[in-house]
Amino acid sequence: MHYWTAEMERADALLFGRVTYEMMQSAWRRPATGTWPDWMGEWQIPFAETIDQAKKYVVSSTLSGVDWNADLVRGDLGQAVERLKQEPGVGLWVGGVTLPLALADLGLIDEYEFLVQPVLAGQGPTLLAGLHERIQLELVDRHEFRSGAVALRYRPTRATA
Repeated sequence: MHYWTAEMERADALLFGRVTYEMMQSAWRRPATGTWPDWMGEWQIPFAETIDQAKKYVVSSTLSGVDWNADLVRGDLGQAVERLKQEPGVGLWVGGVTLPLALADLGLIDEYEFLVQPVLAGQGPTLLAGLHERIQLELVDRHEFRSGAVALRYRPTRATA
């Protein structure tokens, strides 16, 4: 949780699709009482506070509105994300399954970060399934956790003729 808290803190805003936004909101939005729920461990609170306070953009054609420090992104995805990327600051942090695929296909992802867990699931969504073109990546950072998980950060390489 410390690692992902730091990752979110270095971004100017979070960019989610509807499903990820609703899932994160249900888990990490500060309750109206102002008190975090009993199920949340002390070690999770910094993450909860960071995501709760972060600026968010939500890509959705079905939602009529959003809150939780969020703005709704509608219309042409490529143009909307290009506008967000032109704003001053460090950048956007994107999460989810469907939205990263669309952004990868549009060439709008500057860095990819994958968390490899030492578990074989055998089911569930396949990351970036349906990608239209192969994207060559170069490793720029790695972080190993005591659990055996490894976070790997890559940047797309530019094709040379």
